[in-house]
Amino acid sequence: MDLEQELNRQEAKALHAVTRRHFFRDCGVGLGAMALSSLMQRNAAASIAPQLSHIAPKAKSVIFLFMAGGPSQLELFDYKPVLQQYTNTPIPPAYLEGRRFAFMDSSFPVDKVKLLGTQRKFAQHGQCGAWVSECLPHTAGIVDDITIIKTIETEVPNHAPAKIFMNTGSAQFGRPSMGAWVSYGIGSEADDLPGFVVLQSGPRGPRGGAVNWASGFLPTTHQGVPFRSNGDPILNLSNPAGISALRQRDLIDTVNALNEHRLDVTGDPEIATRIAAYEMAYRMQTSAPELMDLSQETPGTLDLYGVKQGESSFAYNCLLARRLVERGVRFVQLYHTNWDHHGGSGETLTGDLDKVCLEVDQGGAALVRDLKQRGLLDETLVIWGGEFGRTPMGELRDTIGRNHHNDCATMWMAGGGVKAGCVFGETDELGFSPIEDKVHVHDLHATILHLLGIEHTKLTFRFKGRDFRLTDVAGNVVHKLLV
Repeated sequence: MDLEQELNRQEAKALHAVTRRHFFRDCGVGLGAMALSSLMQRNAAASIAPQLSHIAPKAKSVIFLFMAGGPSQLELFDYKPVLQQYTNTPIPPAYLEGRRFAFMDSSFPVDKVKLLGTQRKFAQHGQCGAWVSECLPHTAGIVDDITIIKTIETEVPNHAPAKIFMNTGSAQFGRPSMGAWVSYGIGSEADDLPGFVVLQSGPRGPRGGAVNWASGFLPTTHQGVPFRSNGDPILNLSNPAGISALRQRDLIDTVNALNEHRLDVTGDPEIATRIAAYEMAYRMQTSAPELMDLSQETPGTLDLYGVKQGESSFAYNCLLARRLVERGVRFVQLYHTNWDHHGGSGETLTGDLDKVCLEVDQGGAALVRDLKQRGLLDETLVIWGGEFGRTPMGELRDTIGRNHHNDCATMWMAGGGVKAGCVFGETDELGFSPIEDKVHVHDLHATILHLLGIEHTKLTFRFKGRDFRLTDVAGNVVHKLLV
C-alpha cells in the first residue's frame, strides 16, 4: 500500500468516526456553542422550542382532569330506563360471551350475574338536553359548554394497565405519556415553568404512579413534573438557610460549566437535559412561589372554585391548572382518587360515590367557567374522565357495586376546538356496549393531537429499530366532535 492510499484510508476511518454531534462541536462557526446557548434559554420541559404544526391548531394547551379508578357512567351520565326496568334480573348470556371482566371469569355462574339499575335521579339540562345525575349538579350547569362522549372503549380491564393505556396508548410499561409526546412534538411556551405539570389529590396516588406521566424512551426533558399543593411546589426547590442567591448562581454556573465540558466531549443529549434542568430549577425559585400565591385571585374566583386558602384539594389544583396554562404550560394533568365502585369498604355506590363527586364537581365546572370568562377556553382543551367505565351488572361485596368495564365509558371535553353542547355516541339499552360512534382510546389520542396541530401518524420516535407513536398503529381523528 503506497503512502497516498494509506492517508486516504486513515482519512476515511477518521470521517467514519465523526458523528453529527462532533461536527456541531468542532466546526469553526461554533454551532455547538450557539445551540447550547439557545438551550440554556429554554426550560427543562421545553429544551426544544415550540415547533411548527402539521395542521392549524385549535388548542394551545391541555388540562386533563383524570378521575382515577373508573367513574360509573351509569350513575353520572348514561341514563338507561330499560336497565332500571330489568334491575335484579339475570343479564342475557349473549352479553357475556367472549367478554373479560376484572373479577369474573368463565366459571362464574351466569344466572348470578344480575343487572343493576341506579338509585340516582337523572334530569335533562341546558339547551342541549344532556342527561346528568344529581351527583354532579355543577357539571350539569355547564353542559352547553362541553361535549359528553358516551362511547369510550379501552382494551384492558384492570386499573394500573388501563391507566397506563389511557395515558400512553399502551398497556406496557416504558412508553411515553401523552403529555411527554405533546412536549416533544410542539414544545412549550413557558420559560420558567415545566411544559408538562402533574397535580394530585385524593386519598392516594393513581395506580401505576409516575409511569403515567413518564417520558419513556423520549428525552427525559419531556417527562411530567409533579407539583405539590402545599409548601414548595417541588421538594428542595428553596435554598437552604445561609445560601444566598449569589452563591446559588455561582454553584449552578460551576456545575453547568462541568456539564458543558462533558457535553462537548460526549455529545450526550441527556447532559444537555441536565443543564437545562438546573437552569429551570433556578428560574422556578422565583416563578413557582408566584404561581402558588393566590392573593391576586379575587374572592369571587376563589368562591367559584370552592377554594379555601391553605387547604389542598382538587378545586385548588383546578385553579392552579388555569394559572399554569396562563403562563404557557402546555400540558397539565390532574389526578384525583378514588373512583372505584365495587361495593366494598370505601367503594360504595352511595356515600363514597357522593363524597368523591362532591370533591371534584365544583372545581371541574368552575375551571370551564373561569377559562371561558377569561377568553382562554377556545385555546385550552379540557378533558374529564378515567381509565374505563363500569358494568351494568352488579358486583356483590359488602354492598352491591359495579365491576370494571372496558367496552364503554363516558368522558367529557370542552374548549380547544371541540363542539359545545353536544352528546356524542350512544350505548345499547342496558349501557353495555356502544351502538353508535364508538371512540377508542387511540381515536381519542389522535383527536387530542389533531386539536394541538399534530398529525398523529407523523409524531414518531425511532427506538430499538422501530418508529413508535402515541397511537401505535391505529387511531382516527373523530372529526364529528370538532367545531
